[in-house]
This record gives sequence, C-alpha cells and structure tokens, in this order.
Amino acid sequence: MTISVPTLTLNDGHTIPQLGFGVFKVEPEETTRIVSDALETGYRHIDTAAIYGNEAGVGAALGASGIARPDLFVTTKLWNDRQGTASAFDAFDESLEKLGLDYVDLYLIHWPAPAKDRYVESMKALEQIRESGRARSIGVSNFLAPHLARLLAETDVVPAVNQIELHPAHQQPEVTAFARAHGIRIEAWGPLGQGKYPLFEEPVVAVAAEAHGKTPAQVVIRWHLQMGNIVFPKSNRRERMAENFDVFDFELSHTELATITALERVGRVSAHPDDVN
Repeated sequence: MTISVPTLTLNDGHTIPQLGFGVFKVEPEETTRIVSDALETGYRHIDTAAIYGNEAGVGAALGASGIARPDLFVTTKLWNDRQGTASAFDAFDESLEKLGLDYVDLYLIHWPAPAKDRYVESMKALEQIRESGRARSIGVSNFLAPHLARLLAETDVVPAVNQIELHPAHQQPEVTAFARAHGIRIEAWGPLGQGKYPLFEEPVVAVAAEAHGKTPAQVVIRWHLQMGNIVFPKSNRRERMAENFDVFDFELSHTELATITALERVGRVSAHPDDVN
C-alpha cells in the first residue's frame, strides 16, 4: 500500500510534502544507503545541506531510485562562509552538481550569520537563482523574527519557509507567529528534541501513545503535522524510518494537542542564531 503524504502549499504556489527525511549528521559514506532506505520506505522529501558533506550521497540515492524527478522534493542550503552574491551562485552550482540535479525544489540560507551581515545580499542572489528556474522555491533556516522583518523590508522576497529548531518543549512562538502572519511555512528540525530533552518520558506524550497504540515518537511527529509544521525526523535505521513514517492512521484529539503544546519550557537545545557566524 502506498501512503500519500499530505502536502502544503507554499506562498509561491509550489507544494511541499509535510513529512520528509533529514540527513543531518549522516556520514557521507553511509548516505546513499540510508537515503535509499528512506525512499524505499516511502519518503519523497529529502532535506540536506552543503555543510553536511553528503549531497553527493543523496544525489546517488536519488539517481538510483528510479523515482521520477517530479515525484521528489529536494532541499539543500547555503552555508555561512558562502553568503554573498557571486559566492552564493558558485555554492549553489556546486550543490546542484553534487546532487546530480537540474534543479532543487527548495534552497535555503542556512543561518542568518548576522556578524557577516550578508543575508540580505544572499537572499537577493537566491531570488535570481529562483528566477532562473534552478530552485523552485527559496527560503531561510534558523532566522528569528528581526532577521525575517529585515528581509521583508529590504528585498522583494517573502521566504517560502523558515526551517527552525522546534519541538514541543521549544516552540519558538515569536518567530512562528511572525512567519505565519506573513505566509512563511515553518519547518521543524530536531523535531523529537534531538535526544537532548526527554520528550518521550513526558506523561502526556506517553498517555497519548498508549491511547492510540503508537510510540511516543509517532505521537510527537503527529503533533507537528497537526500543528501545521513541515517535519523531517532522521534515523539511520530502516525500522525507525518506517515507524516515523507510520503516522497517518490516527489523529490526536484537541485535548492531546493542547497538553503536548503546554510542554513549552526549555529554551533551545542548539546554538542561538545570533551566535552562529
């Protein structure tokens, strides 16, 4: 049975699968096997980045999959040291070559890197890449509300997405509210707490999991989907990939959603965006 992953419409009219597969910290030599397993499991949305060092492995898996290009959604990202105009063009060309693709579906500025003060210039470069057709959609990652506000004021682009660290105990309400007010979709990385916060031990998560005959991880992924987030959990194990994908045959109640949302408490697990340069 083929499971149809729900899609969301971006502000530029393109659609994006709401559940994808991330390859952060996937070793380059393991990437082709792991991404191939994910594609065979049913994932069609793959999220990588230049800094991960595994774009070539992703590309090899995509090329060997036999899946038609229009049925795939591929994201990669511009690293901080390549921000600018000419440097962004060059970095994008390199990513496209490693992926073995004619275009990507989504290209993101990986961090605002405010000390460099080049993210506005970089977004203008990304706009030209989008106009060339080689990136269908463009957006940002790890941007806070002030960074987004500056982009809106100084460019002609409303980012299609903002990919941020987000899980029930760290929901970034200020940036998510700003994004949604301006039609920017939220993508959640570290959606299960990155293993650094014991979400699965929270009683409200455990109770919901037992009520639905699901695992705590499946409950948290389902929470993301029902909250409207685009989410891509990662795993190197095929059985866990399948578990994370098996989230479309149940629905959390309003009460369950509310009690999980009330877990907001811990602050970020990762670095603060103003400190990553």
